[in-house]
Amino acid sequence: MNITIRNQIFTLHHLGAIYWNDKKTLLISDVHFGKVAHFRKHGIAIPRALLNENYNNLDTLIASFDPEKIIFLGDLFHSILNAEWELFADWTTSIRQEIILIEGNHDVIAKENYLDLDIAVIPELRLDDFLLTHHPVETNGYFNFCGHIHPGVKLFGLGRQHLKLACFFQTANQMILPAFGSFTGKYFIAPTNGNIIYGIADATVFKVKFSEQV
Repeated sequence: MNITIRNQIFTLHHLGAIYWNDKKTLLISDVHFGKVAHFRKHGIAIPRALLNENYNNLDTLIASFDPEKIIFLGDLFHSILNAEWELFADWTTSIRQEIILIEGNHDVIAKENYLDLDIAVIPELRLDDFLLTHHPVETNGYFNFCGHIHPGVKLFGLGRQHLKLACFFQTANQMILPAFGSFTGKYFIAPTNGNIIYGIADATVFKVKFSEQV
C-alpha cells in the first residue's frame, strides 16, 4: 500500500517494512536477531527454522524494492553476541546495500562489531523533516518514524470471532512500525480519533476502520 506523508511517498509492505520511495530506503524495526539462539541456549525448544525466516524476508524485500539503503530502527539484535552473529555477519556481506542502525534498548552489542561490518550505529537520524528513532518521540517540526512498541490491533466480527494482527500505527506526526522479527510479541494500542491503523494480514496491508476495532 502506498501512502503520502509530507509530500513523500512511502510503501507499506506486508512483511512489516516501509519503503521510502524518494530516498530509495527501507525502514525496518525490531528484528531481534539472535532471539532464537538466545532462548535455545537457555534450554527453550524454539524451532531452528525460525533462524532463517527473518533473513528470507529481508531478501524478499531487497528483491522487491532494490533499495540503496536499509535503516534498522532499533533492536536489531536481541541480546549479547551469540551463535547467530556469524549468520548475521554472513548476510550483511551478501548484500550491496548501505546499512544504518538506530540504537534501540536491546542493542547492547559493542559498536565495534557493527563497524567491522560497515554498519553505522547512531542514536537518531534526521532526513529533511523526518526524524528516525527507536522509541516514539515528539519533536516540533518533524514526523517521527519509530518502533519499540510492536503495535498490534484486535479486529472483531459480528459474532465472537476476532483477529489479532500486527499493524502500522500512525498519528498526526508519527508512524510506529510493527516488529519485523518473526519471534516477537505485540502490544495492542487503543486507537483514538485521528489515528490511522494499517493492519497486516497474509500478503495484504489494509486500512482498518474504527468500527472493526475495540
